Amino acid sequence: MVKVKGIVVLQKKNTLLDFKDLSSSFLDGVHEILLGKKVSFQLVSAVNADPANSLKGKLGKPSYLKDWNTKSTGLAVDEAVFNVTFEWDEEIGAPGALIVRNEHHSEFFLKTVTLEDVPDHGKVLFVCNSWVYPAQYYEKDRVFFTNKTYLPHQTPALLSNYREEELEILRGKGKENAMLKESDRVYDYAVYNDLGEPEKGPEYARPVFGGSTEYPYPRRGRTGRPPLKTDPAIESRLPLLKGLDIYVPRDEQFGNLKMGDFLGDSVKSLSQGFAGLVRAVLDKTPKEFDSFQDVLDLFEGGIKVPQSPFLDQLRESLPSQFLKAITRNDGAPILKYPTPGIIKEDKSAWSTDEEFAREMLAGIHPLAIRCLEEFPPVSKLDPSTYGNHRSSITEDIIEENLDGLTVPEAIERKRLFILDHYDTMMPYLTMINTNTPSKVYATRTILFLKDDGTLKPLVIELSLPHPDGDQFGAVSEVYKPASDGIEDSIWQLAKAYVAVTDAGYHQLISHWLHTHAVIEPFVIASHRQLSVLHPVHKLLHPHFRDTMRINSIARQTALNPNGLFEQAVFLRQYSAAWSSKLYKDWVFTDQALPRDLVKRGMAVKDSESPHGYKLHIKDYPYAVDGLEVWSAIETWVQEYCSSYYESDDMVATDPELQSWWKEIREIGHGDKKDEDWWPSMTTLKDLTETCTTIIWLASAVHAAVNFGQYTYAGYVPNRPTISRRFMPKPDTPEYEEIKENFELAFLKTIMSQNQALVGVSVIELISSHSSDEVYLGQREIDEWTTDPTPLEAFKKFGQTLVEIEDKIVERNNNESLKNRVGPAKLPYTLLYPSSGVGITGKGIPNSIST
Repeated sequence: MVKVKGIVVLQKKNTLLDFKDLSSSFLDGVHEILLGKKVSFQLVSAVNADPANSLKGKLGKPSYLKDWNTKSTGLAVDEAVFNVTFEWDEEIGAPGALIVRNEHHSEFFLKTVTLEDVPDHGKVLFVCNSWVYPAQYYEKDRVFFTNKTYLPHQTPALLSNYREEELEILRGKGKENAMLKESDRVYDYAVYNDLGEPEKGPEYARPVFGGSTEYPYPRRGRTGRPPLKTDPAIESRLPLLKGLDIYVPRDEQFGNLKMGDFLGDSVKSLSQGFAGLVRAVLDKTPKEFDSFQDVLDLFEGGIKVPQSPFLDQLRESLPSQFLKAITRNDGAPILKYPTPGIIKEDKSAWSTDEEFAREMLAGIHPLAIRCLEEFPPVSKLDPSTYGNHRSSITEDIIEENLDGLTVPEAIERKRLFILDHYDTMMPYLTMINTNTPSKVYATRTILFLKDDGTLKPLVIELSLPHPDGDQFGAVSEVYKPASDGIEDSIWQLAKAYVAVTDAGYHQLISHWLHTHAVIEPFVIASHRQLSVLHPVHKLLHPHFRDTMRINSIARQTALNPNGLFEQAVFLRQYSAAWSSKLYKDWVFTDQALPRDLVKRGMAVKDSESPHGYKLHIKDYPYAVDGLEVWSAIETWVQEYCSSYYESDDMVATDPELQSWWKEIREIGHGDKKDEDWWPSMTTLKDLTETCTTIIWLASAVHAAVNFGQYTYAGYVPNRPTISRRFMPKPDTPEYEEIKENFELAFLKTIMSQNQALVGVSVIELISSHSSDEVYLGQREIDEWTTDPTPLEAFKKFGQTLVEIEDKIVERNNNESLKNRVGPAKLPYTLLYPSSGVGITGKGIPNSIST
């Protein structure tokens, strides 16, 4: 009898969360697994039928984990390698699948199973990457396929039933209305009916988002939580501290390293915030920053927890592990935020007009600026509801700063640009300014492109609804740059109000809605409709890692009543409703970078320009780097998809692909299913453009708007997310305060110290790369497919990204490109593909995981 040796890589349970297991070592668990033949493996033939079931491949004899291989290298700390030996049956022929049974009392993570020398087939690899629960939890055995790739019609006939059965399990067949358990592998949809807590009182109630014309929204993953007894339309919520127990399929939960980093960073960030709150209470102006230096002290001197008998007793009661977690590496009990990049080289450059404008091209929100094509700017709000909202900015206000051009000439030459947060803000201002502590404006900022390629702000318009009603239009004030005196102070405040509105749009729309929320339906549909054998599943799966889990955490901690968004963003209780309103304007195809740039008037098609588009601002770092990354993704996707789809007809007749696309349109984004912009998914071009856009959103766009948050917004005066009072009027105490102490007046206008500490702690957490991050152009396992053409194309993709990194460094060192670094001496690296661990201000992870 021929023996075929195999290697099995397992991972232990996540003991970071399983406190009952903390006392047992991984070694003990290994021995227990080995005892009594508790984990078995059976090969499934891809070519010869099983005598007991002619529709399925022949089953080999069960084989069991045998020896723990302690000499293996290159493993993570929570992984172990075992040997397994199969008695080879020649009638198996080519193995196509593997049945795994776990008779152990606990689950384990099965990473890979490798057969080293299968007769006539050589090495055979099963890439599993899945949690395997005890057999009693499953109605059918767990099945894993080899790393081969098949379109549905190419699947070996004896594997087709296994392929379809796996999809039925993942769709939750028979569990459509059931409570979902940790061991379930169900991917299903639900509306956002889990944000409110009306049982606590009317102020905790929130609308249901999704499923209505009033509140459209992408779908989220179903958790199976029971409805409230008082309102069956609302899903009950878990207590905050149990938020990590909310159901997502176990394979979508954070891995051990990610969870360890996430919990460790959370403890550290929240501890720093707690110490800051203690300091704020003991400050001479409790809960307020007194000066810019007071803000800088968060980073420069750190926060020493004050000495007092009460705090001494509190320290003594804390476990030593916690004290270690909240202290720095030197062991001293000093809580110190890292210095944000925006103030690392120059503590005041953030306040310059040059940096204010540069960050619209190379900050954390370079996706909103657009070319001004009509003057004065005109609102698209319905005049029958909102009246005349034509801008109050006139030509004479800005023409003196156009380097001799008239306004029409500047528009024709593409020299005028606008950051416009007017139409998005105006319908909500009355509610926000009346029902919350926030005091905010609809803003328009017009900028001029100078000869050196930098932008110069010309004017800021701050607008409020007319006091007699929306139908009477707006009341607006216009502010111009000034260099000194009270006029300069007022101008600095005007820029702060712009930063507040832009920060709110950045956080809730560009970041949360346009990446996290809109991608989740693609994640769910891909698992439900595309087999792991499908080439599109293999293409997209790396870009969905951890997204469902991080989104579930956001629903538990950020979007909920008094959650992080409602505490730290000016929209407060209207945060989710505002994002729902703006989802009405979302068009998937417009998320492709070239279309986005053209739509905003920032570029035009030009066959002679790099990547086929000419930028109106040549030194637009986000667009320049972005087009290179986009082009690299597009080329990779085209080469990959064309290796499987030889014709448009193959795309149009692929049943799994068509079911996937239909479900995304009609269910995942079902509130927009009747809009006519959806691609038909009948051509290879449709497929490659769609997949390129999905990957672009999940990787590069999310990186651009997320991983620079601490770098740019960690210093609160640069990117405040709340304003608490309106622009002071002459002859008022607030106006006099500006004259006497501008810094104090500025800080009293934006976020309080408590609000700032919450915001800084959170963005420090989400701006950090975990130690298990997998970046664009990388895969967790090199042999993710057996097909040589895709492997070669992927290798070339990775090499292209390395070349892009070199080009980014070269551009950042080019002093003629003034927008690359700017007055703050902060190079633009947010689209630099690779990164180290922690807060780096660079790196494009494959997926949305923070």
